[in-house]
Amino acid sequence: MLSVVVPAYNETGAVGPAVQAIGKVLRDGGIPYELVFVDDGSTDGTWEEITKAAEQDPAVRGVSFSRNFGKEAAIFAGMEAAVGDCCAVMDCDLQHPPEKLPEMYGLWQQGWEVVNGVKADRGRESGFHGFAAKSFYRIMSKAVRIDMSRASDFKLMDRRVVDTLLALSERRRFFRALSAWVGFRATEVEFNVAERTVGSTHWPMVSLFRYAVSNIASYSSAPMQFVTVLGVLMLLLSIALGVQTLVNWAWGKAADGFTTVIILVLLIGSILMISLGIIGYYIAQIFIEVKGRPRYLVSRICGKKGNGQI
Repeated sequence: MLSVVVPAYNETGAVGPAVQAIGKVLRDGGIPYELVFVDDGSTDGTWEEITKAAEQDPAVRGVSFSRNFGKEAAIFAGMEAAVGDCCAVMDCDLQHPPEKLPEMYGLWQQGWEVVNGVKADRGRESGFHGFAAKSFYRIMSKAVRIDMSRASDFKLMDRRVVDTLLALSERRRFFRALSAWVGFRATEVEFNVAERTVGSTHWPMVSLFRYAVSNIASYSSAPMQFVTVLGVLMLLLSIALGVQTLVNWAWGKAADGFTTVIILVLLIGSILMISLGIIGYYIAQIFIEVKGRPRYLVSRICGKKGNGQI
């Protein structure tokens, strides 16, 4: 059976169309399935829509968080609730096309353990957003040593891969990076990002920035290395200025006043503060990990396990 995990946050108008669209594609393909919706602490009627769908369709199950824990937590909660022999993850807004699921399922049947949905294009986005996304994935690609420039959460994984991901003990999890890091036999399926037909994006620029910083700190030491590079550059600058000052002094051309000193103090002070901020963020990540709090809290569930459809 195929389990399809669908994270949802304030997606009242998208739940019903998602149930219909995904269910139709899988039924037409003769694929036994279950739909596992995870309500990530929505403040609208998303949970009510999931409950209604579960009452009408035995293939639908729902998990609701006690509050908003984020999309990554929702994905892993859905995988933990899933009972299928393989598990797919896709967005509730149908920007990940359900029509690709039969192709991905067929590749899994051929022996592939991870089938990655990769973006043929990124859809409509601003120039700055595209640049920021490319920069983020360039850093993440170096961290996991796999090209993530076209990566997405749209994947189908074998049960063995799902169990491996769930066994990882870290609290901060980035699904796209971890699913690449664990390895296993993987292939790709290209898809075009569809336009949202209901609602609007729940990822404002500030949230995307926090998301990027958190994941970079969790999976890359690049910011710490940046601190080291800054230190080396400041050392070289100090040596150069020191040599210049000695030469000017030897030729009787030493500059009067504190302009150079003030500029250097401000520059060094700024770099020290930035460096301390980066180091402090990594210490905060360690603090979060060692507290050992649960990654998410489930408040309600609906539907019954094993009631998939063919």
